[in-house]
Amino acid sequence: MNILVAITGASGAIYARQTLTLLLANAVVERVGLILSDHAEDVIHAEGEQLPEDARITRFSNDDMWSSAASGSARWDAMIVVPASMGTVGRIAAGVSRTLIERAADVMLKERRRLVMVVREAPYSLIHLRNMTTLTEAGAIILPASPSFYFRPTDIESLCLGITTRAVEMLGLTVEHPCWGISNE
Repeated sequence: MNILVAITGASGAIYARQTLTLLLANAVVERVGLILSDHAEDVIHAEGEQLPEDARITRFSNDDMWSSAASGSARWDAMIVVPASMGTVGRIAAGVSRTLIERAADVMLKERRRLVMVVREAPYSLIHLRNMTTLTEAGAIILPASPSFYFRPTDIESLCLGITTRAVEMLGLTVEHPCWGISNE
């Protein structure tokens, strides 16, 4: 699979790092396209995270509307926005494609490919809820970064991994659950 990963300036860079790590560990993933919003790098740095590097990762500038991520004829199988700011959610829901992240998400929706939005905001306003409803009706999967406690996480890394594992599964991949040692098969 060829997966696009978009990282916005919302808090939650740990989710982005874990997502990339899980994708790179999955034998089915051949290529990862990575797009960062203007503020994503600042948040990643402020939160003390470092993204993995790998030959399978191709970075695209968020203003490069000529990249393959902007075209429906390119063979990107799915896209995940992690974390997804509510500004990004709103622009995608409204069909606004000013940036590559927004255009690539628009392409996923119009081509009926998987689009997973790991939203990071609390509380939600009515506008947020309506935008998420619009995206859901258009075919996107909304996955709030609201961790569960069933597996009794002992640290933030494993708490967040519960969300990240679910998000990667929503892309259609089988993931070994590192937190509790089971597969989703």
